[in-house]
Amino acid sequence: MTVLDGIKAPVKTQLEAFEQSFRKSMQSNVLLLDNITRYILRRKGKQMRPLFVMLSANICGGINESTFRAASLIELLHTATLVHDDVVDDSNERRGFFSINALWKNKIAVLVGDYLLSKGLLLSLDNNDFNLLKIVSEATRQMSEGELLQIEKARRLDIREDVYFEIISKKTASLIASCCACGAFSAGADASVVEKMHSFGEKVGIAFQIKDDLFDYEKSRETGKPNGIDIKEQKMTLPLIYLLENSTFIEKRRIINIIKNHNRDVVKVAEIIQKVNQSGGIAYTRQKMAEYRQAALDILHQFPESPSLQAMEQLVLYTTERKK
Repeated sequence: MTVLDGIKAPVKTQLEAFEQSFRKSMQSNVLLLDNITRYILRRKGKQMRPLFVMLSANICGGINESTFRAASLIELLHTATLVHDDVVDDSNERRGFFSINALWKNKIAVLVGDYLLSKGLLLSLDNNDFNLLKIVSEATRQMSEGELLQIEKARRLDIREDVYFEIISKKTASLIASCCACGAFSAGADASVVEKMHSFGEKVGIAFQIKDDLFDYEKSRETGKPNGIDIKEQKMTLPLIYLLENSTFIEKRRIINIIKNHNRDVVKVAEIIQKVNQSGGIAYTRQKMAEYRQAALDILHQFPESPSLQAMEQLVLYTTERKK
């Protein structure tokens, strides 16, 4: 049994039932669409978002039919954004599988994303889940704003630390925050508890993204060397921002020049990774991740002890200690 299997144990039955209801929510009478949604379901990930929803609901009162709809709504809207993201990024792969646009081209991919979005909206409207829809729609708005803010700032490579946290709060943390808030609301929690779970999820999401950004500067299990992918893609993450903010004007100009004009030069990318390490950027980033993780756990520990609370605590640790 994996670590994640152990975390899922308190809601294992509910997650299995969710799988069935989610498959049903994606069905269509159009054969092409049905084939594509089946393909999407076959390459699903680790069920992290439904897991956050289910555990949050259990912590705040218990899982019910509304909880299943909340998890389905989040998965439908999130899957729609991923399909659209692959079109925007001109990406041919996602998690080792061909993307929808790679197999069926951009026009169909955009329409599939729109279909999934509409299914999520209708699922909520048909069941009068207006508050759940409001929570998730707010997260979707923030995700779009975060992506656009990152694109705007990446052009000049002038992202400061506060802007970085604003971007990851919107792009990544808002979705995990909505998972936790929706789980709490579906269980009948009052507004203050829903807000508390939203804050918890936001802090977990920030810690999760910081961990993701650290991978670029850690040794790959395949090559034994750091990937440097974010540098090649001109992504300004916290370790690099720390280096730039603690460099002289001339050093800063040289680093930015490499990122802009020599980001495919393996030697120069390796040089920046080394500078990040020497500057203390990795240690600083790990410290920030630990601070957000502890802030999330502090909120979680305000709730009564239960198997689901213990599992959520382990899930927080898993998100920041994972190897990939």
